[in-house]
Amino acid sequence: MATSLSAPCNVCNILTFLTIQLAQPVDSFGEVRLQKCVHRAMRSLLSRTIQADTSFSIGLGLIAILGVAEIFTATSYYVGKARASRASAQAVAATLVRPAAPPASTSSAPVPAQPGQSPAAAATPPPSLVDQLLREGIELRERGDMTTALARLSEASESDPTNAAVLEETAKTYEAMQLFDRSNEMWRKLQEMGPSAGEAYELADRRLKLGVPTPATAGTGIASTSLDAATRQKDVGGGIAEGSTFAITEVKTTETPDPDAETNLTLRIGIRKQPDATIDHTKVKIQVFFYDMVDDRDVKLTDADVNYEWLTPNHDWTETNPEILSVSYLRPRTRVVSSEAALSEAAASVRPGQKGRPARSSTAAGERKYLGYRILVYYDDKLQAIQAEPARLLQLFPPSETISPP
Repeated sequence: MATSLSAPCNVCNILTFLTIQLAQPVDSFGEVRLQKCVHRAMRSLLSRTIQADTSFSIGLGLIAILGVAEIFTATSYYVGKARASRASAQAVAATLVRPAAPPASTSSAPVPAQPGQSPAAAATPPPSLVDQLLREGIELRERGDMTTALARLSEASESDPTNAAVLEETAKTYEAMQLFDRSNEMWRKLQEMGPSAGEAYELADRRLKLGVPTPATAGTGIASTSLDAATRQKDVGGGIAEGSTFAITEVKTTETPDPDAETNLTLRIGIRKQPDATIDHTKVKIQVFFYDMVDDRDVKLTDADVNYEWLTPNHDWTETNPEILSVSYLRPRTRVVSSEAALSEAAASVRPGQKGRPARSSTAAGERKYLGYRILVYYDDKLQAIQAEPARLLQLFPPSETISPP
């Protein structure tokens, strides 16, 4: 390093010497001496410069090696960091563009029930279109919208013609509309389905036992016309129909346990007038008929004890509140008659020289069971309101629109 540092000093000395020599007058001998001096100084300078270049080259090489190593290290660091960033970006992009899972097929495993949800609720399928239409039809019928109810039930029947519940509710809707011919068609379809229809088959069988309409004769045609006119224009339980003066607001049946009676029940009947009507209570006539099923085959007017009692004191309809009538039905237990006693009773009833039939015992009249009732309200001898349970009784025993004065 001392040699490399002295080289500039020699150069400076040579330059100083040359300046001094050039300032003096030059002769031929001085010129030769100057050339030798300069030549010797330049040779010495060049030799030292070559030695200094070797050391400089070694140092420069070490610096270059260190620089290359540092560049390599920095490059490796940033390349690794760039690769990690690229891998993370690819993972996020894959998550964003991942396609939606295809819908599960019917053969896939069932989805486990969520916590707090019972397995039965999780496995319950949504209601079908038929069930939804059936439910809407029932709700509409209960609200009194019979036309829309029939439309819903008809749609359900078109989707599933053999659905017993749909046929049953359709028949009930027709009965509520007093369209018995059409209701009977529904009951027959259920009866033809047999026991596979379940409870609907048993209900249809009971309904049809009350009597299936036969081809119309002259008498039945007149009766049907009278019934249709009555049911279209008169109240059948509920609000007051247009053109009517009275309405039946309620009919409540209460059966009382009685060890001495087969059947002991009471009807509570509410009868209300038009708010602005003036009533002559002497022109009001209320008829209540009870009916029995005889031997599970025939429908007949009852032979039980029937009594009437007004629960409201005046029942003159001077106020708008309903007047309440109570009607009781009592069938005592029948006396069991032995065959020997029946023969003795028959023999005692025979009179010599007389023709006639022996008196019948209670067993000969057939076994009777309470079936239902009809309620008719007349004012000024004109029919105002009717109600029956079961509704089939209105077809079996059609009411008259007028009654003849006594």
